[in-house]
Amino acid sequence: MSQLALDLLQPLQPSFDNFVPGRNGEALDALRRLAAGRLADRIVHVWGEPGSGRSHLLAALAQTPGAYRWDAASPPDEPGLALVDDVDRLDDPAQVALFNRLNAVRAQEGAACVIAGSAPPARLALREDLRTRLAWGLVYQLQPLTDAEKAEALRTHAAATGLNLPDEVLGYLLTHLPRDLRTLVAALDALDAHALARKRPLTVALLRDWLQLRLDAPGGGP
Repeated sequence: MSQLALDLLQPLQPSFDNFVPGRNGEALDALRRLAAGRLADRIVHVWGEPGSGRSHLLAALAQTPGAYRWDAASPPDEPGLALVDDVDRLDDPAQVALFNRLNAVRAQEGAACVIAGSAPPARLALREDLRTRLAWGLVYQLQPLTDAEKAEALRTHAAATGLNLPDEVLGYLLTHLPRDLRTLVAALDALDAHALARKRPLTVALLRDWLQLRLDAPGGGP
């Protein structure tokens, strides 16, 4: 699919409820409890490869009252939940600022920090003192969903909306569309609307027709 075709989709707003945990149930539970103020640890580092759910979980946490997207200009002792994405990309001044933030979180009740990166603290190319601070709290590796877990999540979503999802359509979605679950769910919802508008059953032929319409949109070449 072209980028324009993807842009025409409307993925669900990330939340804890629409995050499919797969093998990440412990991490999801910890972040839910942190957002509710029921987690003793106030520093959490989550890491994993692209598509493992890091950005989804940070976006879900961003809906927590008092949560904010952290940057190097944020006061280190600011109350609330600081959300740090792509920690492995921080430059030297930002690393110093995050070091100060984590020290403040350790010393100050009412402050917390969730950090997301591509590797565990010990393997990040960051200042040694910052790596130490990142390991102060809980560290979770996020595991990407398997194809079987994605298929089950799509079946569950289809059943919840009253949609009959044939196995061949499910297989085509998993094979020909981007593999992140948010895009797959958004595509399934758009395909359902397309089928209703044309009063046709959901088939691979209809799916191909829908994809071609997306590609034929102005500027939507392959």
